[in-house]
Amino acid sequence: MPSPSRRATDAPSSDPAPQAAPDSLNRQILSLAVPALGALVAEPLFVLIDSAMVGHLGADNLAGLSLASSLLTTVVGLFVFLAYATTATTARRFGAGDRTGGLQAGIDGVWLATLLGVVAAVLLAVGAPWAVDVMGADGAVANAAIAYLRASAPGLPGMLVVYAATGTLRGLLDTRTPFVVATAGAAVNVALNATLLYVVGMGIAGSGLGTAIAQTAMAVALLWPIVKAARDAGVALSPRAAGLRASLGTGTPLLVRTVSLRAAILATVWSATALGPTALAAHQVVNALWNFTAFALDALAIAAQALVGTALGQADAARSAPAATAPSDQAPSEPAHTGGPTVDAVLRRCLAWGVAAGAVIGVVLALANAWLPRLFTSEAAVIAAARPSLLVAAAAMPLAGAVFLFDGVLMGAGDGRYLAGAQMATLVPYLPLAVVVAHGWPAGGGTAGLVWLWVAFAWVFMGARALVTGLRARSDAWRH
Repeated sequence: MPSPSRRATDAPSSDPAPQAAPDSLNRQILSLAVPALGALVAEPLFVLIDSAMVGHLGADNLAGLSLASSLLTTVVGLFVFLAYATTATTARRFGAGDRTGGLQAGIDGVWLATLLGVVAAVLLAVGAPWAVDVMGADGAVANAAIAYLRASAPGLPGMLVVYAATGTLRGLLDTRTPFVVATAGAAVNVALNATLLYVVGMGIAGSGLGTAIAQTAMAVALLWPIVKAARDAGVALSPRAAGLRASLGTGTPLLVRTVSLRAAILATVWSATALGPTALAAHQVVNALWNFTAFALDALAIAAQALVGTALGQADAARSAPAATAPSDQAPSEPAHTGGPTVDAVLRRCLAWGVAAGAVIGVVLALANAWLPRLFTSEAAVIAAARPSLLVAAAAMPLAGAVFLFDGVLMGAGDGRYLAGAQMATLVPYLPLAVVVAHGWPAGGGTAGLVWLWVAFAWVFMGARALVTGLRARSDAWRH
Protein backbone atom coordinates (compact mmCIF):
# COMPACT_ATOMS: atom_id res chain seq x y z
CA MET A 1 0.00 0.00 0.00
CA PRO A 2 1.49 3.37 -0.93
CA SER A 3 2.45 5.80 1.76
CA PRO A 4 -0.37 8.28 2.40
CA SER A 5 2.13 11.10 2.69
CA ARG A 6 3.46 10.90 -0.88
CA ARG A 7 2.98 14.11 -2.84
CA ALA A 8 1.83 14.92 -6.34
CA THR A 9 0.63 17.88 -8.29
CA ASP A 10 -2.82 18.07 -9.84
CA ALA A 11 -2.25 20.27 -12.87
CA PRO A 12 -4.72 19.16 -15.55
CA SER A 13 -2.48 19.77 -18.53
CA SER A 14 1.03 18.97 -17.37
CA ASP A 15 2.59 17.37 -14.33
CA PRO A 16 6.33 17.36 -13.79
CA ALA A 17 6.08 14.64 -11.18
CA PRO A 18 6.08 11.04 -12.38
CA GLN A 19 2.61 9.54 -12.24
CA ALA A 20 1.59 6.10 -11.12
CA ALA A 21 1.40 3.56 -13.94
CA PRO A 22 -2.13 2.58 -14.99
CA ASP A 23 -1.75 -0.94 -13.61
CA SER A 24 -0.45 0.46 -10.31
CA LEU A 25 -3.46 2.77 -9.97
CA ASN A 26 -5.82 -0.08 -10.86
CA ARG A 27 -4.24 -2.17 -8.11
CA GLN A 28 -4.66 0.68 -5.62
CA ILE A 29 -8.34 1.02 -6.50
CA LEU A 30 -8.99 -2.70 -6.18
CA SER A 31 -6.93 -3.02 -3.00
CA LEU A 32 -9.22 -0.45 -1.40
CA ALA A 33 -12.52 -1.40 -3.04
CA VAL A 34 -12.48 -5.17 -2.49
CA PRO A 35 -12.06 -5.06 1.32
CA ALA A 36 -14.52 -2.15 1.46
CA LEU A 37 -17.05 -4.31 -0.38
CA GLY A 38 -16.49 -7.08 2.15
CA ALA A 39 -17.12 -4.70 5.04
CA LEU A 40 -20.26 -3.31 3.39
CA VAL A 41 -21.66 -6.80 2.87
CA ALA A 42 -20.71 -7.90 6.40
CA GLU A 43 -22.79 -5.17 8.03
CA PRO A 44 -26.20 -6.44 6.75
CA LEU A 45 -25.30 -9.80 8.25
CA PHE A 46 -26.25 -8.36 11.64
CA VAL A 47 -29.87 -7.97 10.52
CA LEU A 48 -29.87 -11.38 8.82
CA ILE A 49 -28.46 -13.04 11.93
CA ASP A 50 -30.99 -11.34 14.17
CA SER A 51 -33.84 -12.29 11.83
CA ALA A 52 -32.81 -15.94 11.61
CA MET A 53 -32.54 -16.32 15.38
CA VAL A 54 -35.49 -14.22 16.45
CA GLY A 55 -37.68 -15.95 13.87
CA HIS A 56 -37.64 -19.08 16.04
CA LEU A 57 -39.31 -17.12 18.85
CA GLY A 58 -42.53 -16.69 16.88
CA ALA A 59 -44.21 -14.46 14.29
CA ASP A 60 -44.87 -11.57 16.71
CA ASN A 61 -41.21 -11.35 17.65
CA LEU A 62 -40.09 -11.51 14.02
CA ALA A 63 -42.57 -8.78 13.05
CA GLY A 64 -41.36 -6.69 15.98
CA LEU A 65 -37.76 -7.16 14.85
CA SER A 66 -38.66 -6.11 11.30
CA LEU A 67 -40.14 -2.87 12.56
CA ALA A 68 -37.43 -2.19 15.14
CA SER A 69 -34.51 -2.94 12.82
CA SER A 70 -35.98 -0.60 10.19
CA LEU A 71 -36.17 2.20 12.75
CA LEU A 72 -32.69 1.47 14.08
CA THR A 73 -31.01 1.33 10.67
CA THR A 74 -32.75 4.56 9.67
CA VAL A 75 -31.46 6.35 12.78
CA VAL A 76 -27.93 5.01 12.38
CA GLY A 77 -27.94 5.65 8.63
CA LEU A 78 -28.48 9.36 9.20
CA PHE A 79 -25.04 9.53 10.80
CA VAL A 80 -23.11 7.92 7.94
CA PHE A 81 -21.68 11.40 7.32
CA LEU A 82 -19.30 10.64 10.20
CA ALA A 83 -17.50 8.16 7.93
CA TYR A 84 -17.59 10.33 4.79
CA ALA A 85 -16.40 13.53 6.44
CA THR A 86 -13.62 11.85 8.42
CA THR A 87 -12.35 10.02 5.34
CA ALA A 88 -12.01 13.25 3.36
CA THR A 89 -10.31 15.26 6.11
CA THR A 90 -7.94 12.50 7.20
CA ALA A 91 -6.93 11.52 3.66
CA ARG A 92 -6.18 15.09 2.62
CA ARG A 93 -4.03 15.82 5.68
CA PHE A 94 -2.14 12.57 5.42
CA GLY A 95 -1.67 13.11 1.71
CA ALA A 96 -0.09 16.47 2.50
CA GLY A 97 2.28 14.81 4.97
CA ASP A 98 0.46 16.22 8.00
CA ARG A 99 0.34 12.99 10.00
CA THR A 100 -0.45 14.74 13.27
CA GLY A 101 -3.28 16.76 11.74
CA GLY A 102 -4.77 13.68 10.09
CA LEU A 103 -4.79 11.71 13.32
CA GLN A 104 -6.20 14.69 15.21
CA ALA A 105 -9.05 14.92 12.70
CA GLY A 106 -9.75 11.24 13.26
CA ILE A 107 -9.80 11.64 17.04
CA ASP A 108 -12.11 14.66 16.74
CA GLY A 109 -14.47 12.65 14.55
CA VAL A 110 -14.53 9.81 17.09
CA TRP A 111 -15.42 12.19 19.92
CA LEU A 112 -18.21 13.73 17.86
CA ALA A 113 -19.52 10.24 17.08
CA THR A 114 -19.43 9.32 20.77
CA LEU A 115 -21.37 12.40 21.86
CA LEU A 116 -23.96 12.05 19.10
CA GLY A 117 -24.26 8.35 19.90
CA VAL A 118 -24.97 9.00 23.56
CA VAL A 119 -27.68 11.54 22.71
CA ALA A 120 -29.21 9.23 20.10
CA ALA A 121 -29.15 6.29 22.55
CA VAL A 122 -31.04 8.25 25.22
CA LEU A 123 -33.61 9.52 22.72
CA LEU A 124 -34.13 6.06 21.27
CA ALA A 125 -34.55 4.39 24.65
CA VAL A 126 -37.00 7.03 25.86
CA GLY A 127 -38.85 7.51 22.57
CA ALA A 128 -39.09 3.85 21.50
CA PRO A 129 -42.79 3.48 22.47
CA TRP A 130 -43.70 6.67 20.60
CA ALA A 131 -41.76 5.66 17.47
CA VAL A 132 -43.33 2.21 17.41
CA ASP A 133 -46.79 3.69 17.88
CA VAL A 134 -46.25 6.12 14.99
CA MET A 135 -45.42 3.14 12.78
CA GLY A 136 -48.82 1.67 13.62
CA ALA A 137 -47.77 -1.37 15.67
CA ASP A 138 -49.60 -2.52 18.76
CA GLY A 139 -49.98 -5.50 21.07
CA ALA A 140 -47.30 -8.18 21.14
CA VAL A 141 -45.58 -6.83 18.01
CA ALA A 142 -45.20 -3.38 19.57
CA ASN A 143 -43.89 -4.85 22.82
CA ALA A 144 -41.29 -6.89 20.94
CA ALA A 145 -40.16 -3.89 18.89
CA ILE A 146 -39.83 -1.69 22.00
CA ALA A 147 -37.86 -4.38 23.82
CA TYR A 148 -35.42 -4.71 20.91
CA LEU A 149 -34.93 -0.96 20.50
CA ARG A 150 -34.29 -0.36 24.19
CA ALA A 151 -31.87 -3.27 24.43
CA SER A 152 -29.93 -2.15 21.36
CA ALA A 153 -29.87 1.57 22.32
CA PRO A 154 -26.68 1.27 24.44
CA GLY A 155 -24.87 0.15 21.30
CA LEU A 156 -25.57 3.39 19.40
CA PRO A 157 -22.36 5.17 20.56
CA GLY A 158 -20.38 2.15 19.37
CA MET A 159 -22.22 2.06 16.04
CA LEU A 160 -21.42 5.72 15.36
CA VAL A 161 -17.81 5.35 16.53
CA VAL A 162 -17.51 2.50 14.00
CA TYR A 163 -18.44 5.04 11.30
CA ALA A 164 -15.87 7.62 12.43
CA ALA A 165 -13.08 5.10 13.02
CA THR A 166 -13.76 3.42 9.67
CA GLY A 167 -13.59 6.82 7.98
CA THR A 168 -10.25 7.54 9.63
CA LEU A 169 -8.79 4.23 8.51
CA ARG A 170 -10.11 4.73 4.98
CA GLY A 171 -8.35 8.10 4.99
CA LEU A 172 -5.15 6.20 5.74
CA LEU A 173 -5.89 4.00 2.69
CA ASP A 174 -6.71 1.09 4.99
CA THR A 175 -9.97 -0.71 4.15
CA ARG A 176 -8.73 -4.13 5.23
CA THR A 177 -8.96 -3.48 8.96
CA PRO A 178 -12.66 -2.44 8.81
CA PHE A 179 -13.36 -5.56 6.73
CA VAL A 180 -11.68 -7.87 9.25
CA VAL A 181 -13.42 -6.17 12.18
CA ALA A 182 -16.84 -6.25 10.48
CA THR A 183 -16.46 -9.96 9.69
CA ALA A 184 -15.34 -10.77 13.23
CA GLY A 185 -18.17 -8.62 14.61
CA ALA A 186 -20.75 -10.63 12.67
CA ALA A 187 -19.31 -13.86 14.11
CA VAL A 188 -19.34 -12.46 17.64
CA ASN A 189 -22.93 -11.36 17.12
CA VAL A 190 -23.94 -14.95 16.34
CA ALA A 191 -22.41 -16.26 19.56
CA LEU A 192 -23.87 -13.47 21.70
CA ASN A 193 -27.36 -13.82 20.23
CA ALA A 194 -27.36 -17.58 20.68
CA THR A 195 -26.32 -17.21 24.30
CA LEU A 196 -28.65 -14.37 25.24
CA LEU A 197 -31.70 -15.66 23.36
CA TYR A 198 -31.57 -19.38 24.01
CA VAL A 199 -29.31 -19.87 27.07
CA VAL A 200 -30.06 -16.80 29.18
CA GLY A 201 -33.63 -16.66 27.87
CA MET A 202 -33.85 -12.90 27.29
CA GLY A 203 -36.01 -13.25 24.18
CA ILE A 204 -35.88 -10.56 21.51
CA ALA A 205 -34.20 -8.18 23.96
CA GLY A 206 -31.25 -10.57 23.98
CA SER A 207 -30.87 -10.09 20.25
CA GLY A 208 -30.79 -6.31 20.65
CA LEU A 209 -28.29 -6.50 23.50
CA GLY A 210 -26.09 -8.92 21.57
CA THR A 211 -25.97 -6.52 18.64
CA ALA A 212 -25.15 -3.62 20.99
CA ILE A 213 -22.27 -5.52 22.57
CA ALA A 214 -20.91 -6.68 19.20
CA GLN A 215 -21.00 -3.15 17.76
CA THR A 216 -19.27 -1.74 20.85
CA ALA A 217 -16.56 -4.39 20.57
CA MET A 218 -16.12 -3.48 16.90
CA ALA A 219 -15.69 0.18 17.86
CA VAL A 220 -12.97 -0.72 20.38
CA ALA A 221 -11.18 -2.91 17.83
CA LEU A 222 -11.22 -0.16 15.19
CA LEU A 223 -10.09 2.46 17.68
CA TRP A 224 -7.09 0.46 18.87
CA PRO A 225 -4.74 1.16 15.90
CA ILE A 226 -5.93 4.79 15.69
CA VAL A 227 -5.29 5.50 19.37
CA LYS A 228 -1.90 3.77 19.22
CA ALA A 229 -0.85 5.84 16.21
CA ALA A 230 -2.13 9.03 17.87
CA ARG A 231 -0.13 8.37 21.02
CA ASP A 232 3.02 7.65 19.00
CA ALA A 233 2.53 10.94 17.16
CA GLY A 234 1.88 12.89 20.36
CA VAL A 235 -1.73 13.67 19.45
CA ALA A 236 -3.95 14.53 22.41
CA LEU A 237 -6.76 12.03 22.96
CA SER A 238 -8.99 14.38 24.92
CA PRO A 239 -11.94 16.11 23.21
CA ARG A 240 -11.36 19.60 21.79
CA ALA A 241 -14.17 22.09 21.34
CA ALA A 242 -12.60 23.45 18.16
CA GLY A 243 -12.17 19.96 16.74
CA LEU A 244 -15.77 19.01 17.53
CA ARG A 245 -17.03 22.17 15.83
CA ALA A 246 -14.87 21.50 12.78
CA SER A 247 -16.07 17.91 12.51
CA LEU A 248 -19.69 18.95 12.91
CA GLY A 249 -19.27 21.74 10.35
CA THR A 250 -17.79 19.32 7.84
CA GLY A 251 -20.41 16.67 8.48
CA THR A 252 -23.59 18.76 8.59
CA PRO A 253 -23.84 19.30 4.80
CA LEU A 254 -23.43 15.55 4.29
CA LEU A 255 -26.23 14.98 6.81
CA VAL A 256 -28.46 17.23 4.69
CA ARG A 257 -27.47 15.20 1.63
CA THR A 258 -28.35 11.95 3.39
CA VAL A 259 -31.73 13.25 4.56
CA SER A 260 -32.65 14.42 1.06
CA LEU A 261 -31.59 11.05 -0.39
CA ARG A 262 -33.77 9.29 2.18
CA ALA A 263 -36.65 11.57 1.16
CA ALA A 264 -36.36 10.37 -2.44
CA ILE A 265 -36.31 6.73 -1.32
CA LEU A 266 -39.34 7.20 0.92
CA ALA A 267 -41.19 8.99 -1.89
CA THR A 268 -40.52 6.02 -4.16
CA VAL A 269 -41.91 3.57 -1.59
CA TRP A 270 -44.95 5.82 -1.06
CA SER A 271 -45.61 5.94 -4.79
CA ALA A 272 -45.21 2.16 -5.15
CA THR A 273 -47.64 1.67 -2.26
CA ALA A 274 -50.26 3.73 -4.09
CA LEU A 275 -49.93 1.42 -7.12
CA GLY A 276 -51.31 -1.52 -5.17
CA PRO A 277 -50.01 -4.47 -3.14
CA THR A 278 -48.73 -6.43 -6.13
CA ALA A 279 -46.77 -3.46 -7.45
CA LEU A 280 -45.42 -2.74 -3.96
CA ALA A 281 -44.25 -6.33 -3.55
CA ALA A 282 -42.60 -6.23 -6.99
CA HIS A 283 -40.96 -2.91 -6.09
CA GLN A 284 -39.48 -4.54 -3.00
CA VAL A 285 -37.94 -7.23 -5.19
CA VAL A 286 -36.40 -4.75 -7.63
CA ASN A 287 -35.32 -2.40 -4.84
CA ALA A 288 -33.63 -5.22 -2.93
CA LEU A 289 -31.60 -6.16 -6.01
CA TRP A 290 -30.77 -2.50 -6.71
CA ASN A 291 -29.52 -2.00 -3.14
CA PHE A 292 -27.49 -5.21 -3.19
CA THR A 293 -25.71 -4.32 -6.43
CA ALA A 294 -25.11 -0.83 -5.03
CA PHE A 295 -22.63 -2.38 -2.57
CA ALA A 296 -20.15 -2.97 -5.40
CA LEU A 297 -20.52 0.58 -6.70
CA ASP A 298 -20.32 2.03 -3.19
CA ALA A 299 -17.09 0.11 -2.57
CA LEU A 300 -15.55 1.77 -5.63
CA ALA A 301 -16.83 5.14 -4.38
CA ILE A 302 -15.07 4.53 -1.06
CA ALA A 303 -11.82 3.88 -2.94
CA ALA A 304 -12.37 7.13 -4.85
CA GLN A 305 -12.94 9.07 -1.61
CA ALA A 306 -9.67 7.88 -0.10
CA LEU A 307 -7.55 8.24 -3.25
CA VAL A 308 -8.91 11.66 -4.20
CA GLY A 309 -8.45 12.99 -0.67
CA THR A 310 -4.88 11.71 -0.64
CA ALA A 311 -4.11 13.08 -4.10
CA LEU A 312 -5.46 16.51 -3.16
CA GLY A 313 -3.32 16.50 -0.03
CA GLN A 314 -0.26 15.57 -2.08
CA ALA A 315 -1.06 18.39 -4.50
CA ASP A 316 -1.39 20.85 -1.60
CA ALA A 317 2.00 19.79 -0.30
CA ALA A 318 3.61 19.99 -3.75
CA ARG A 319 2.32 23.54 -4.26
CA SER A 320 3.71 24.65 -0.91
CA ALA A 321 7.00 22.75 -1.21
CA PRO A 322 8.98 25.51 -3.01
CA ALA A 323 8.08 27.99 -0.28
CA ALA A 324 9.41 25.88 2.53
CA THR A 325 12.47 23.73 2.98
CA ALA A 326 12.09 20.56 4.96
CA PRO A 327 14.42 20.37 7.98
CA SER A 328 17.29 17.94 7.81
CA ASP A 329 15.90 15.97 10.73
CA GLN A 330 12.41 15.60 9.24
CA ALA A 331 10.50 12.73 10.82
CA PRO A 332 10.54 9.59 8.66
CA SER A 333 6.75 9.35 9.05
CA GLU A 334 6.26 12.58 7.07
CA PRO A 335 8.41 12.29 3.93
CA ALA A 336 8.21 14.91 1.22
CA HIS A 337 8.01 12.50 -1.70
CA THR A 338 6.42 13.13 -5.08
CA GLY A 339 5.06 10.80 -7.73
CA GLY A 340 1.62 9.68 -6.59
CA PRO A 341 -1.33 9.62 -9.00
CA THR A 342 -2.76 13.02 -9.83
CA VAL A 343 -6.31 14.03 -8.99
CA ASP A 344 -7.28 13.88 -12.66
CA ALA A 345 -5.79 10.40 -13.03
CA VAL A 346 -7.71 9.14 -10.00
CA LEU A 347 -10.94 10.76 -11.24
CA ARG A 348 -10.69 9.27 -14.73
CA ARG A 349 -9.69 5.80 -13.59
CA CYS A 350 -12.27 5.55 -10.79
CA LEU A 351 -14.99 6.79 -13.14
CA ALA A 352 -14.00 4.17 -15.71
CA TRP A 353 -14.19 1.47 -13.04
CA GLY A 354 -17.58 2.70 -11.85
CA VAL A 355 -19.18 2.80 -15.29
CA ALA A 356 -17.64 -0.53 -16.28
CA ALA A 357 -18.78 -2.21 -13.06
CA GLY A 358 -22.26 -0.76 -13.56
CA ALA A 359 -22.35 -2.09 -17.11
CA VAL A 360 -21.34 -5.59 -16.01
CA ILE A 361 -23.89 -5.58 -13.20
CA GLY A 362 -26.56 -4.35 -15.62
CA VAL A 363 -25.86 -7.13 -18.10
CA VAL A 364 -25.99 -9.75 -15.33
CA LEU A 365 -29.31 -8.40 -14.03
CA ALA A 366 -30.78 -8.34 -17.54
CA LEU A 367 -29.66 -11.88 -18.36
CA ALA A 368 -30.93 -13.18 -15.00
CA ASN A 369 -34.18 -11.22 -15.25
CA ALA A 370 -36.25 -14.37 -15.88
CA TRP A 371 -35.36 -16.11 -12.61
CA LEU A 372 -34.02 -13.51 -10.14
CA PRO A 373 -37.50 -12.44 -8.91
CA ARG A 374 -38.20 -16.11 -8.07
CA LEU A 375 -35.58 -15.88 -5.33
CA PHE A 376 -37.89 -13.50 -3.49
CA THR A 377 -41.38 -14.78 -4.22
CA SER A 378 -43.39 -17.59 -5.77
CA GLU A 379 -46.34 -15.32 -6.59
CA ALA A 380 -46.72 -15.29 -10.38
CA ALA A 381 -48.27 -11.82 -10.42
CA VAL A 382 -45.40 -10.31 -8.41
CA ILE A 383 -42.79 -12.01 -10.61
CA ALA A 384 -44.49 -10.71 -13.76
CA ALA A 385 -44.66 -7.19 -12.32
CA ALA A 386 -41.01 -7.20 -11.21
CA ARG A 387 -39.40 -8.31 -14.48
CA PRO A 388 -39.95 -5.23 -16.68
CA SER A 389 -38.99 -2.86 -13.88
CA LEU A 390 -35.86 -4.90 -13.22
CA LEU A 391 -34.88 -4.43 -16.87
CA VAL A 392 -35.27 -0.67 -16.45
CA ALA A 393 -33.04 -0.77 -13.37
CA ALA A 394 -30.48 -2.97 -15.15
CA ALA A 395 -30.23 -0.55 -18.08
CA ALA A 396 -29.51 2.32 -15.67
CA MET A 397 -26.65 0.59 -13.84
CA PRO A 398 -23.81 2.26 -15.83
CA LEU A 399 -25.40 5.62 -15.02
CA ALA A 400 -25.60 4.60 -11.35
CA GLY A 401 -21.92 3.67 -11.48
CA ALA A 402 -21.06 7.18 -12.64
CA VAL A 403 -23.27 8.73 -9.93
CA PHE A 404 -21.62 6.73 -7.13
CA LEU A 405 -18.13 7.58 -8.35
CA PHE A 406 -18.85 11.30 -8.77
CA ASP A 407 -20.27 11.28 -5.24
CA GLY A 408 -17.17 9.53 -3.94
CA VAL A 409 -14.82 11.95 -5.67
CA LEU A 410 -16.60 15.03 -4.34
CA MET A 411 -16.86 13.55 -0.84
CA GLY A 412 -13.15 12.79 -0.92
CA ALA A 413 -12.55 16.43 -1.81
CA GLY A 414 -14.66 17.57 1.16
CA ASP A 415 -17.17 19.24 -1.17
CA GLY A 416 -20.06 18.59 1.20
CA ARG A 417 -21.79 21.95 0.82
CA TYR A 418 -22.18 21.50 -2.90
CA LEU A 419 -23.35 17.91 -2.51
CA ALA A 420 -26.01 18.98 -0.01
CA GLY A 421 -27.44 21.63 -2.32
CA ALA A 422 -27.14 19.44 -5.41
CA GLN A 423 -28.92 16.52 -3.76
CA MET A 424 -31.77 18.79 -2.69
CA ALA A 425 -31.99 20.10 -6.27
CA THR A 426 -32.39 16.59 -7.68
CA LEU A 427 -35.65 16.26 -5.74
CA VAL A 428 -37.19 19.02 -7.85
CA PRO A 429 -37.64 16.95 -11.04
CA TYR A 430 -38.19 13.65 -9.26
CA LEU A 431 -40.78 14.25 -6.53
CA PRO A 432 -43.48 15.55 -8.92
CA LEU A 433 -42.99 12.47 -11.10
CA ALA A 434 -43.34 10.16 -8.09
CA VAL A 435 -46.60 11.93 -7.22
CA VAL A 436 -48.13 11.76 -10.71
CA VAL A 437 -47.16 8.09 -11.12
CA ALA A 438 -48.85 7.36 -7.78
CA HIS A 439 -52.01 9.00 -9.17
CA GLY A 440 -52.05 6.82 -12.29
CA TRP A 441 -50.21 8.89 -14.90
CA PRO A 442 -49.20 8.09 -17.59
CA ALA A 443 -50.15 4.39 -17.63
CA GLY A 444 -52.32 3.77 -14.57
CA GLY A 445 -51.36 1.52 -11.66
CA GLY A 446 -50.06 -2.02 -11.50
CA THR A 447 -47.13 -3.26 -13.57
CA ALA A 448 -47.13 -0.37 -16.06
CA GLY A 449 -47.19 2.18 -13.26
CA LEU A 450 -44.26 0.47 -11.53
CA VAL A 451 -42.25 0.55 -14.77
CA TRP A 452 -42.81 4.29 -15.05
CA LEU A 453 -41.87 4.73 -11.39
CA TRP A 454 -38.55 3.00 -11.99
CA VAL A 455 -37.99 5.04 -15.14
CA ALA A 456 -38.46 8.13 -12.99
CA PHE A 457 -36.15 6.88 -10.22
CA ALA A 458 -33.41 5.13 -12.20
CA TRP A 459 -33.22 7.59 -15.10
CA VAL A 460 -34.65 10.95 -14.03
CA PHE A 461 -33.51 11.00 -10.39
CA MET A 462 -30.19 9.25 -10.99
CA GLY A 463 -29.73 11.23 -14.20
CA ALA A 464 -30.20 14.48 -12.32
CA ARG A 465 -27.63 13.33 -9.76
CA ALA A 466 -25.20 12.44 -12.54
CA LEU A 467 -25.70 15.85 -14.14
CA VAL A 468 -25.13 17.98 -11.05
CA THR A 469 -22.20 15.95 -9.74
CA GLY A 470 -20.65 15.35 -13.18
CA LEU A 471 -20.64 19.06 -14.03
CA ARG A 472 -19.07 19.79 -10.66
CA ALA A 473 -16.39 17.14 -11.19
CA ARG A 474 -15.48 18.74 -14.54
CA SER A 475 -14.84 22.08 -12.83
CA ASP A 476 -11.90 23.11 -10.64
CA ALA A 477 -13.97 24.47 -7.73
CA TRP A 478 -13.81 21.29 -5.64
CA ARG A 479 -10.04 20.93 -5.86
CA HIS A 480 -9.12 23.63 -3.34
